Amino acid sequence: MRTLIFFITIAMSCMGQSSEKPVGGPCDRCDTMFEGMPSDLKWETTMATNQEPGERLVISGILFKKDGKTPAPGVVFYVYQTDNTGHYSASPDQVNGKLHGHLRGWMKSRADGRYRFSTIKPAAYPNRSAPQHIHALVKESGLSLYWVDEYLFDDDPLLTSTVRDKLAQRGGSGVIHLTKNAYGEWIGQRDIVLGLNISNY
Repeated sequence: MRTLIFFITIAMSCMGQSSEKPVGGPCDRCDTMFEGMPSDLKWETTMATNQEPGERLVISGILFKKDGKTPAPGVVFYVYQTDNTGHYSASPDQVNGKLHGHLRGWMKSRADGRYRFSTIKPAAYPNRSAPQHIHALVKESGLSLYWVDEYLFDDDPLLTSTVRDKLAQRGGSGVIHLTKNAYGEWIGQRDIVLGLNISNY
């Protein structure tokens, strides 16, 4: 029943019929998050199959409440990214969320605030200077959805000091350090503080 009520609330929000508090400012085309969203969300998700070209990547972390100490359970968390050519490519049979490509996934933080997703390392946009990144959106109960800083990688040559200085630190730093595990997967960790540097939160 709680799950049903939650998704009814989301649907009403998309139609402008919700009393949700607007936070975070403009979020261009972020409602794409709801297209194709599963009704039963887990704390972890797999965005890329084993057949997906690219280097395997696993990212995990904890969602904290505004105090930065208390884990935040039951928060919907959405991520999407480019493929290994730098494009938001839709799969041949994809119907929903084509704007965000096929490498997208949803999670709902567990009781201890933890989340995890498995994917590939995204490629930078072709012929552009933006670093490799993974977009992230948060949907808390009673609030409009909002974006937090993108996941960035500290060894990316496109992540210059100039780019770093311009980061908004929404939810805290999105710059992560990657290491490889015994399976050859890149592993990274990022904790997020909900509401941190989010306007009107």
